[in-house]
Amino acid sequence: MTQVTLTTANEFIARHIGPRAGDEQAMLNSLGFDSLEALSASVIPDSIKGTSVLGLEDGLSEADALALIKSIAGKNQLFKTYIGQGYYGTHTPSPILRNLLE
Repeated sequence: MTQVTLTTANEFIARHIGPRAGDEQAMLNSLGFDSLEALSASVIPDSIKGTSVLGLEDGLSEADALALIKSIAGKNQLFKTYIGQGYYGTHTPSPILRNLLE
């Protein structure tokens, strides 16, 4: 058995069931547009369109993203919670004890 490295970072896209290219073009034609860019340009006002280029890094594959999340989660520290469990290691003053026990 050999190990195969997959180079695609778009594994979700292959599993997503969306419109086929022909269906997409038919929808665009019925709306009177040649492309999704033309449709977007007609419905998004120029005043809210972004003009700057986002400086985003390349995306991770699903497996790499899960490995990164697991490594980050591994840095978490577990602490004892005291919510709803009473008080531990405290001294209760006698006036309070009297009100509780009388």
